Amino acid sequence: MTNALLMSSSRMGQQGYLSHAHEQIHRLLQHKHQEILFIPYAAVSFSFDEFEKIVQPVFKSLGYTLKSIHHFSDPIAAVNQAQAIAVGGGNTFALLKRLYDAQLIDLISQRVKHDNLPYIGWSAGSNIATPSIRTTNDMPIVQPPSFRALNLTPFQINPHFISGKPVGHNGESREERLNEFLTLNPNEELLALYEGTALLIENDQATILGDKNALWFKAPNQIDEIKTNQQFPLNMIKGIE
Repeated sequence: MTNALLMSSSRMGQQGYLSHAHEQIHRLLQHKHQEILFIPYAAVSFSFDEFEKIVQPVFKSLGYTLKSIHHFSDPIAAVNQAQAIAVGGGNTFALLKRLYDAQLIDLISQRVKHDNLPYIGWSAGSNIATPSIRTTNDMPIVQPPSFRALNLTPFQINPHFISGKPVGHNGESREERLNEFLTLNPNEELLALYEGTALLIENDQATILGDKNALWFKAPNQIDEIKTNQQFPLNMIKGIE
């Protein structure tokens, strides 16, 4: 029983923070008033207090209260008592290391998968919802004990997907980077999400939300589209067996 909203990004275009995601958030939380436990551990260049002040008003405007985990003396108890969890974006490696340091990886996974705890993530918060962080776009500025993550989806996700190369850029494109992953992990597939889109998981079913289709990377140079707003079985995309 997994109910999760995995957003590609906190912003779309020039819109405000999470402005594009209001209906996506309601789709998961069903307008039911609840206090959301916010995990700001992906923040690096700004404080957890600052991160909370960015996110809190958005959820308040939608009818939900939100409190950051760093205000609790016992993070494990906070997760055990949470009614819903939201994990913000930033650096995926810092986020995962801090979750390991707080002994929260297995606990969050269990609460979401077995206790039906709603989970919202964006950017880095979506990266850690997959089996591992191997398809993050972030720089490894710290070293977590493992790349293993929450495993809320059976397959990898690449958020903030952008196709092709900017003019003058001589490094690899995102497609080339993801082809490298598929070359070395031939038994896995992955999902790429354009900014402003999200993957909604409802038990064993999934739906792409937003204005753009998602890209289903099945093998090197083999890409299909998954249309937005059309439900599909979560296990349609091959993950770690």
